[in-house]
Amino acid sequence: MVSEVIRQFLARRHNPAMPRILLIDDDEHLAAPLTTYFARFGCTLESAVRPSDGLAKLRAGHYDAAILDVMLPEMDGFELCREIRKESDIPIVMLTARGEVMDRVVGLELGADDYVPKPFEPRELVARVQTILRRQRSTPPAANGTQHRVFDGLSIDLDRRQVLRHGERVELTGTEFELLALLAAEPGKVFSRDDILNRLRGHEAELYTRAVDIVVSRLRKKLEPLDCIKTLRNAGYALAVARSEPA
Repeated sequence: MVSEVIRQFLARRHNPAMPRILLIDDDEHLAAPLTTYFARFGCTLESAVRPSDGLAKLRAGHYDAAILDVMLPEMDGFELCREIRKESDIPIVMLTARGEVMDRVVGLELGADDYVPKPFEPRELVARVQTILRRQRSTPPAANGTQHRVFDGLSIDLDRRQVLRHGERVELTGTEFELLALLAAEPGKVFSRDDILNRLRGHEAELYTRAVDIVVSRLRKKLEPLDCIKTLRNAGYALAVARSEPA
């Protein structure tokens, strides 16, 4: 056991590029086995049992993703997610003890990227985090090979994962950015909810159909006053804005 801990420490020390994940959960018995399990898949997992400690860690260091339990002291996971979203677009996975649909919907509406109901298999949690991290590193290829797409009032830089609305930067979560990049890859094309799920998430859970609508709603609010994402009833969503030449 000691040699395994040393091996994991040396791996992290000599590979600073390993993804760093922050777990915020008041179950102190959960962190140790998950830390060992995540290390097996090339991820460094750190933990905090109180939301205030978790927020302090997020502000003090760089993390690639956060895992939040819904049932927490001081503030629940929903309020914690809201506080994190005021400062960061870090990918967030929510842990819902009861697995209730409304818990998941509320989390997604507040800016979470995914959810895992408790009890869960560690491998599933790792897989969900890995999926989010892969999406963070990849964006839909542009038809003309450019990684900078410019429309009337809207600029999308795929390399920097940066969006400008009338020259002002818009802070998007990873899921919001990927949805916008997907729609912008083929302006005017209607993407069904199933298209979006298959391209961006790959999960078949029934709730995810509803989750698409939630993410679209969040994205629309952030792009206001631009009205560029159109809904075609019973069909899906499309980016409807005129393309401009890059400056």
